[in-house]
Amino acid sequence: MINFKQLELSQQLFDQLQQRYPDVALVDIVESGVYPNHIWVRMVMPADEDKEIEIGKLASEISTDILLDHGHHITIVSSVPEMKNQVT
Repeated sequence: MINFKQLELSQQLFDQLQQRYPDVALVDIVESGVYPNHIWVRMVMPADEDKEIEIGKLASEISTDILLDHGHHITIVSSVPEMKNQVT
């Protein structure tokens, strides 16, 4: 279960990324399905691969600071928004 501090730090990570790269969009913040006590910030990334690499580098710097300062593992994950009420 994600606690308040993890959610707050995850949102701060996303907000800092979106400030620099306004074309990213938040999908959701979830617990990792792989690593216990690890949070994923799932977001829609730009189609530009170079920009995606830049975002990943900045996110890793911010995530490292969060880990060192607060002890929480938070990582961005490229995702697509879930389509609800999809007609097939």
